[in-house]
Amino acid sequence: MANPDLHIVNHQGELPLHEAKRQLLAIAHLLHARGWVANHDGNVTLRLPGQRLLATPTAMSKRVLTTGDLLVLDREDRVLQGGRRPFSEIKLHRAVYDVRPDVRAVVHSHSPNATALSVLGLAVEPRMLPEAIVSLGDSVPLLPYAFANGADQVAALRQAAGQYDAVTLGNHGVLTWGDDLEQAYLRAELVEHLATIQLLAARLASPALVPQADVARLLQARTKAGLGPAARAAQATPAAKGRG
Repeated sequence: MANPDLHIVNHQGELPLHEAKRQLLAIAHLLHARGWVANHDGNVTLRLPGQRLLATPTAMSKRVLTTGDLLVLDREDRVLQGGRRPFSEIKLHRAVYDVRPDVRAVVHSHSPNATALSVLGLAVEPRMLPEAIVSLGDSVPLLPYAFANGADQVAALRQAAGQYDAVTLGNHGVLTWGDDLEQAYLRAELVEHLATIQLLAARLASPALVPQADVARLLQARTKAGLGPAARAAQATPAAKGRG
């Protein structure tokens, strides 16, 4: 049996910890290169066996992170590996992992256009594009502003995570999750792309949305692709439920 300290099991199979660190570091660097984080903003985690997390540390720019700066945290978010401290918003990541056993990675960014909509009190609208409905569903909820580590924010996120794969946080950017780091990142990318289109379109008129009849068909395609709550329910066999 593989040593759980050295391997992460995901849809790619067994992933050595050093490779997981390399992948997480690449995503962290990309967040900075895209201009989606500034200063010490943003955070990334990957689920490890034994309810552990691989995580970016607090108080460091994503631009200068190295694999040696990454942390392995236990279930109580105590540092098992790494010489730095965990970021303060770790409860938000844990809220998603607790509700979604299928999720292996969470990405939090302050991508400018999606964050601009959040500070205006506007949700990002996936129904502008058919492909976005298949990828994200028919809604990316905007959770009202609340203190990031507060019980209200955690409770709202736990409720949303059961139904959605991405949210925006009032005055606080974007949170996305997925089967692996790449999927979590791509969902953040799509949220920002949609927000950019939404803001550009709003300069001229209210964006037109995909007709509701087609939304229903696209949601069926989403389920067929193995995405969304309906697909997860279908994949949860009685045996799997018994193990959970």
